[in-house]
Amino acid sequence: MDIPFLSSLSIPSLPILPLLLILPILGAIFCFVIKNDQRHARHMAILFSGATMLLALLLLYDISSRGYVESESYAWINTTFLHMNLDIGVDGMSMLMVLLTAILVFLVSIFSDTESEKSNTFFALIMAMEAGLLGVYLAQDYFLFFIFWEVALIPMFFLISGWGGPRRHYAAMKFLIYTHVASMIMLIGIFMLVITAADGGTLNFSFEAVKSASAAGLFTTTFQTVVFGLLFFGFAVKMPLVPFHTWLPDAHVEAPTAGSVLLAGVMLKMGSYGIIRICLEALPEGAVAWQVVMIVLALVAILYGAYACIAQKDLKKMVAFSSISHMGFVLLGIATLSGIGIQFAIFQMFAHGLITAVLFMVCGIVGHNTGTRDIPLLGGLAGKMPVFAGFMMFGFLASLGLPGLVGFVAEFGLIMAFFEYLMSIDMLWPIGFALAALMLTAGYYTWAMQRTIFGKETVKVDLSNVHDVSRREGVALGVLCALIAWFGIMPWLIMDVLVDMPLVLLGVV
Repeated sequence: MDIPFLSSLSIPSLPILPLLLILPILGAIFCFVIKNDQRHARHMAILFSGATMLLALLLLYDISSRGYVESESYAWINTTFLHMNLDIGVDGMSMLMVLLTAILVFLVSIFSDTESEKSNTFFALIMAMEAGLLGVYLAQDYFLFFIFWEVALIPMFFLISGWGGPRRHYAAMKFLIYTHVASMIMLIGIFMLVITAADGGTLNFSFEAVKSASAAGLFTTTFQTVVFGLLFFGFAVKMPLVPFHTWLPDAHVEAPTAGSVLLAGVMLKMGSYGIIRICLEALPEGAVAWQVVMIVLALVAILYGAYACIAQKDLKKMVAFSSISHMGFVLLGIATLSGIGIQFAIFQMFAHGLITAVLFMVCGIVGHNTGTRDIPLLGGLAGKMPVFAGFMMFGFLASLGLPGLVGFVAEFGLIMAFFEYLMSIDMLWPIGFALAALMLTAGYYTWAMQRTIFGKETVKVDLSNVHDVSRREGVALGVLCALIAWFGIMPWLIMDVLVDMPLVLLGVV
């Protein structure tokens, strides 16, 4: 991606990759030890998350002239029996996830001004979660990947349990049990990969060592099929896919707004990222063996998530189920095992991260201002909160795939990739499931919008003293909406970053 107006800048030589991990950790420490003052803790989080976002933007520019690949390695454990280094790096896919994480954490820090209880701990957990998320997307070593995977989950557990709704302890424990069990099964798959790749020699946990062993034919088809299933289960629970999805609506409904934004905006992408980064690259024959299963699970998630949204009365729960449907589209693109499918799956991951952040922010605003998120109890918000109504309508239209916004580009590309796959096997009827889900999506969003924004005021909710979007909320929502429109009008800005990714994957799939 050429950035002409920056071409004359002299970028200083900085260890950007390790700094992306160090800054959030420092931010978590400073937020935690600071005096328990809401304003000071939030400003500290804004400072460190803002610096992290600037580093991510600098990294994007820095690697744009060098093929979107950069890596660094630091010696850690090198013995006769074990080789385990601190290997970190980025390519097009991980760069987008790093950028998305940095943007959302920064905007969440600006947005979150209502958490007055133990605010220093609250923002420390937000920053610790950012460190874990960035570590997952930067890791080039299986052990490092797993450590950061777990680090990202723990702060979310405490955020839900400490600052969530009435059933927060139940939701937090359910989240922990589902994700931890999935992590353990995933870890078994990782050990099987590394031990088999070693072939009796030194255990090497680096991604490259395992991919080299795969390319050399050390993994039989049966082995790849079994290990792919173990790893896929761990990642599928995190996405989540039906029937492993039940933890997500509970977690979203009870989580604070900041937790919901990061959970749906970035954490769910850990699952789809793992499928692409680990399953497809290291186990290409296993991917082929599981292709039909992935397509079926994707279509079930797409249709079930959209259908379940129609029955929801809680606005936040409706958005949670919509995430299940949209992440199903991500898996559908991956399951085509084609360059265009993988490319637009990553595009959808980025697009959904931006859109769902808007949706959960507006859910948080309406719940805080009116005291309820029940759709039947709301109505007439456009007259009382016109700016809020505008943001809400924009987010709904972006999520249902309005042309000109980033969601349309992603879903159009995924439908096109799936159609090409069906053409190759001479079986077109499954495309009807995906198209039906798109129609359901338009239906439940417009219905919810009509009842909450344009419907009549109800006597059960007093809107006389509600206030519109505050300045800090408007800044966070405005930036997200601008990005949604910008990348929707100029999608090549994202596609240019991804241009090399499918070619790499196609070399092994």
